[in-house]
Amino acid sequence: MTEKPPRPPRTIWIGFLLLFGFISLAFAMWFVQVTRSRSQPPPLRVIGPVAAFTLTNQDGRAATLADFTNHVWVADIVFTRCAGPCPRMTGQMKSLQNLLPPDSGAKLVTLTTDPGFDSPAVLKQYGERFGAAFSRWTFLTGTKGEIAGLAAGSLKLSAVPVKPEARKDDADLFIHSTIFVVVDKHAQLRGFFETGGDGVDWTNSVQPQLLQAVRLLEIEP
Repeated sequence: MTEKPPRPPRTIWIGFLLLFGFISLAFAMWFVQVTRSRSQPPPLRVIGPVAAFTLTNQDGRAATLADFTNHVWVADIVFTRCAGPCPRMTGQMKSLQNLLPPDSGAKLVTLTTDPGFDSPAVLKQYGERFGAAFSRWTFLTGTKGEIAGLAAGSLKLSAVPVKPEARKDDADLFIHSTIFVVVDKHAQLRGFFETGGDGVDWTNSVQPQLLQAVRLLEIEP
């Protein structure tokens, strides 16, 4: 008759169970922390004020800072002849338009870096191509100086013409910022959000952070 091997003491099994439970709990806490960090927006500190401006919208009407005061707004800079990042950025702005709640007062603003070509009519046609709701999303043009005053001076959005000899094609006209910026209800610049490039997960990371930043700024006094 063979003898059964001795069973491990009960205390060993309890120890294994406690160790397994501790590892599971630590993993769960780590997972929650990583998930929260991906969904939380960066700190929304005040970066600087947005100076008064007067530009022209897609309907040929004057648009001033007063039109956006008391609204949170998201802005970028593109040009309609762009064959590089601009269509992607404009598509991302459209996705923000779709995801903003109907009762949100947030505005979307697209500046052109190519005012010589991007007339109000051209901007309106461009917006229509992307399904822009002009009641929420405004396209702005003006003189180069006026645009630079808002884009570079207040919003920290840069645009540099590409020299003719360095252009890859006829649409390679400008090197410009590929970020979205957020302005609060008191015309203060509050955040920067990457829209593309290596390691940028727009759909699962940046877009949720940006939408949450807008929501937080909307409930600020």
